[in-house]
Amino acid sequence: MYTVMVVSIIIVIIVLLLAVITTSKAYSYKHTVDPIDDNPYISQEEDEKNKS
Repeated sequence: MYTVMVVSIIIVIIVLLLAVITTSKAYSYKHTVDPIDDNPYISQEEDEKNKS
């Protein structure tokens, strides 16, 4: 019974560490945004506004 308890605690610790590592890597990732000039949807919306 103690071996099952120890193994399950070790598994929980490993999963927790992996979750923390993954989350910290996700927050450190630098996201980029395309400039507005290159967005074709905005130019389509402006064209539709100008036609009205």
